[in-house]
Amino acid sequence: MPHAIRFHKTGGPEVLQWEEVAVGDPGPGEARIAHKAVGLNYIDTYHRTGLYPMPLPSGLGLEASGVVEAVGAGVTDLKAGDRVAYCNGPVGAYAEVKIHPADRLVKLPEGISFEQGASMMLQGLTVQYLLRRLHLTPKSGDTILWHAAAGGVGLIACQWAKAIGVNLIGTVGSAEKAKLARDHGAAHTIDYTKEDFVKRVEEITGGKKVPVVYDSVGKDTFLKSLDCLQGRGLLALFGNSSGPVDALNTGLLAAKGSLYVTRPTLMGYAAKREDLLASAKELFDHVLAGHIKVAPRQSYALKDAQQAHRDLEARKTTGSTILVP
Repeated sequence: MPHAIRFHKTGGPEVLQWEEVAVGDPGPGEARIAHKAVGLNYIDTYHRTGLYPMPLPSGLGLEASGVVEAVGAGVTDLKAGDRVAYCNGPVGAYAEVKIHPADRLVKLPEGISFEQGASMMLQGLTVQYLLRRLHLTPKSGDTILWHAAAGGVGLIACQWAKAIGVNLIGTVGSAEKAKLARDHGAAHTIDYTKEDFVKRVEEITGGKKVPVVYDSVGKDTFLKSLDCLQGRGLLALFGNSSGPVDALNTGLLAAKGSLYVTRPTLMGYAAKREDLLASAKELFDHVLAGHIKVAPRQSYALKDAQQAHRDLEARKTTGSTILVP
């Protein structure tokens, strides 16, 4: 029988268990995938800890790539042998074999490996909707602020911003991470362990500040992120790696210049298949053209998911990480 990572109670990495699972034939509208690589993402820790509650016991993971083994009734655009990837629910990607809704699968183009597919689908499509589809998006010549610029999402954002002519200021936690972000296209970096990022943003922009801040850190950066915005600027809060943001006094938005705050998710922006396919095509086109280079910087055996989670939460990883079945 194939194996999968499952958990029966919420908690630390120790709750993740390597178990045998029964995987049957795909039903109508489904496909059975033999995974070749599985993506590790910070949202996985939210599911594991219960920050984002799920019925238990449960599998884990939203992103993987692999080969279609079989399709169910009504599936006409996929067949056995197709190379595919996905990055949204239902959860359960931490598995050797998985049944998945066929309309959530995207074919991997030739020239993009399984390892790349599992490294970039969730993170790359997150960057796509943040930079290209929010109601306020940066244009060529703009300067933006991106927190955690040396993470998996951040490194893709650095490259994508440079490709469209946007100057990205990235916050990082060390000199090594600052160099990594700059090497991937960040115009400026700020080491938040040594510098006040609000002050540095003002210095870099000549006091103009930025039209958009992209914040996946949450509690520790949220209020100071507001101070980096121009009047009528937008704060896109798309994660909470330091903890969830407390209730917001909306009067602050008025006092700081008629600001906007949004809490978007990839699930919301990729809910329609046509949006998922269009976003994936734009991402794949950038990768195939060489504008965005994606490869896992860390790799763990899938059965070692506990250690992968420990390293992720300890900020020992940079860029993308995959789990190998």
